[in-house]
Formats: sequence, structure tokens, C-alpha cells
Amino acid sequence: MHAEPDKLAAFRNALPKEGLFAGKEFLLSPDPFPIDGAFEKELEQLGHRLFVFQRACNELYQRSVKGKQPAWIAAYLDAGKPAELIEFSRQKQFRDDVPLIIRPDLVLTETGYTIAEIDSVPGGIGLTGWLNQTYAAIGSKVIGGPEGMLEGFRSLLAEGGDIAISEESRTYRPEMNWIAAQLHKKHPEFEWRVVEAETYEPVAGRNVYRFFELFDLPNLPRVSELMNAARKGTARVTPPFKPYLEEKMWFALFWMQPLREFWRRELGEKYFLKLQEVIPYTWPLDPTLLPQHAVIPRLEIHDWREAGKLSQKDRDLLLKVSGFSPLGWGSRGVVLGSDLPQAEWEREIEEALATFDRSPRILQRFHKGRLIDHRYWDNATDEIKTMRGRVRLCPYFFVENAKVILRGALATIVPADKKLLHGMRDAILAPTQVQPA
Repeated sequence: MHAEPDKLAAFRNALPKEGLFAGKEFLLSPDPFPIDGAFEKELEQLGHRLFVFQRACNELYQRSVKGKQPAWIAAYLDAGKPAELIEFSRQKQFRDDVPLIIRPDLVLTETGYTIAEIDSVPGGIGLTGWLNQTYAAIGSKVIGGPEGMLEGFRSLLAEGGDIAISEESRTYRPEMNWIAAQLHKKHPEFEWRVVEAETYEPVAGRNVYRFFELFDLPNLPRVSELMNAARKGTARVTPPFKPYLEEKMWFALFWMQPLREFWRRELGEKYFLKLQEVIPYTWPLDPTLLPQHAVIPRLEIHDWREAGKLSQKDRDLLLKVSGFSPLGWGSRGVVLGSDLPQAEWEREIEEALATFDRSPRILQRFHKGRLIDHRYWDNATDEIKTMRGRVRLCPYFFVENAKVILRGALATIVPADKKLLHGMRDAILAPTQVQPA
């Protein structure tokens, strides 16, 4: 076993020269984040449930478009999106395409965990691969092992391919450079390139990993060439150009009573009930007036403006941009009602109602993360300290030949006073390990 000062030196020596996140710092820990074997099995099962859920989401949208499910479903999911992108996403040849990486953001709570959201274009793939490789080199038995994340990513671009990153996603370029270099080192007969999405010219036969958000298409002058290549079948692009699959709105649709039988049928009774345990109750902030006798379920209010007047105790609610917006990823566009003065919370509700037709927002039950203690190295002094914090756990599932495989899990541990759990300068980022019994 390595002494801890040697561990720190080993970690720092292993860091790529350009880092892993452009312009971002984080804290390193001498210890992987520990989970027990039962939770590891739960994570593995969760991956398959979420794959089935995403296929069901894709099916529900398609049926709505065809009139076999209510039209308002597709209307919700298409709100604010350009007509040409909607038309492209509905092309017959893409009908069954779903994202091949599934990364849920799990908040670990006192009673288990809840899924804050599912990210279809996730960052952290290279970072988690590097952490797994680096910790494994000093003897840690991390989930996914030293090569899992690399092999998972290779399944997307098996014989080489291009990783197209936009300027808007530039923070993640270094970690993708690391992945491309590692894959080429292991498989020198193939080439993986990290390319600028703004100037990318597709090459027939070279598949593409899309590392840019679909709201960013107007800033990518040549993206139509890539879309045409995908349409013609000369290049396979993943994740697919399906903006409707990248909406947080799906959690609201999951809980809607009129769609209950659809979900039960498509997911199966067991998966439906299991997902009910971990998907937080969610509402779309639709300003449509209700009949006089009706109320919004679980809040028991007749009008969304009444939500603005809820007491601080009753405002343990997250207001989120659903998607297709620069505010739709990371912690941007997320506010916690109990953290705001009532007047400001009322303004947020009013804005959400006013913009629903072009940028839908959702309201979601807030579940506080449980407190844990985890060691880290102070970046200023190299001293080992202990953080009292809360955990966001991000397992990375890769769909490989229709089989869902857990290839790694990134733990982000933030100080206890932070309620929104995301990467930040004073957060610990660590791989996950099953604690020996």
C-alpha cells in the first residue's frame, strides 16, 4: 500500500498536463467513495431500468406524434425548439435511437437515494476514467476497474471516430483529449480525434460522438453537414439529434395519472414501482387554467400562483429549466424555493409561467442529501482534512450490444452547507469502490 504523501504525488504526476477540466479545480481524496455490495447491485439494476425507461420515453413521444397518445405530450416536449430540428428528430431511420450513455445524478439520502435528473450528454467521462485508472494503480478496487470507462466509451466508436465538442462545452475538451489519447495508446491501429464542432466536416464511415447541446446548433455553422451524414447513414451520431429525449419534463410525465397505464405496460409492474421509489415527484409549470373544482395533485392548490405563497417549510421545491437552454444543464437554471425570500420565489414562479410555451420549467420535490465524512487533501497545504458533506453519485452506464453495463461511478462530495450538489472548487471528486465486507 502507498503511504498517503506518496499517493498524492502519484495522483499529481498522473494528471495530464492540460488537466481534465478547462479552468476548473477540485479536491482530491486519498480514499475512493465507499458503498456496500448491496448498493452496487442496486446500481447495476438501476442502469437497465433507466434504459427501459428511456426507450419508453422515446416510444411515448412517437405515439403522441402519430396521434396514438395525447398530442399535448409532444407539444410539451417540442416547446421552444426549431421546426427543422423537430422534423429531423422524427425521421423514420432514427425512430429507435436512444442515448448509449446513461448517467443519472443520484442524491444519496437518509433512506436511500433519489434521481435528480438523467444526463444524456454527460461530462465527467474522461475524469472518471482517469480517477479509476489512477486509484486502481495504487491498489483500489474501484467500480469499473482501471479500463472500464475507456472500454465503455470505445463501444460507441469501436474502430475509431470523432468526438465533436462545441465551444460552449469547452470545459470538457481536456478530458476528451485524454480519452482519445488513451484509446489510441491501447489500439494504435485506430484513430480517435477530438474536433471542433463549429468547423467539423464529417468523413464518410467515421462515426461521431456528439458532445454539444442541441440548443447550441445556431452557433455551429457546419452542423447541417453532420446532420445530413446522419440522415444518409454515412455516419452514425450518438447521442441522437433528439431534443425531446433530453428534457427533465420526463419525470413530470412519469408521475401523471393519465399516463399511468402506459408506464406500467411499457416498463412492467416491477420496474414501474421501483422507479416510483427513486424518481422525485415532479410537475410541469403549465399555466393552463384548471376547472374550478380541480387541484394540482399533491400540492392541493388550484393555481400555480398559489405555489408562490407557500410557507418556507412547504417550499422544499426545486424549480428547474426542463431543457434546450444554456440554463438546462449543470446547476444553472435551478432554484430551491426554501432558500429564497417569498417575493423572489413568487417572481420565479411568475417567470416560469410566462415562458412555459417557449422554455418549459418543472417543479420537483427536493430531497436533502445525507451527511457523510470524507477525507481530502487541502490544495494549499497538502494536509489531509475531513469534509462533512453531501454526495451526488453519478454512475456511468454504457449500452453495449443492447446490454447495459456499469463502467464507473463518480462521487461528488460537497460541503454540508451546499444544498445543490454539483462540481465546484471546494468539492471532492472521487471514484467509487465497494467496501470490503
